[in-house]
Amino acid sequence: MYPVNLLPGAINELIATVTDTHRVTKADRYGMMAAILDESISEEERGSLDRLIRSLVKGRIQVSDELSIIS
Repeated sequence: MYPVNLLPGAINELIATVTDTHRVTKADRYGMMAAILDESISEEERGSLDRLIRSLVKGRIQVSDELSIIS
């Protein structure tokens, strides 16, 4: 299995983008998967991901089939 290496600040950027757009793109989902598999993320980052996943489950955030959102 290949190691997962996230870019510094990637989780915060992901959370900020999803919070702003209320949508999760394919790229966002891959980023979330990589972050979840990364055992070195902080408890704060893991908590942010957990809150994002709860928002998805509750329907507060839409799942988009777009690859990414271009601003």
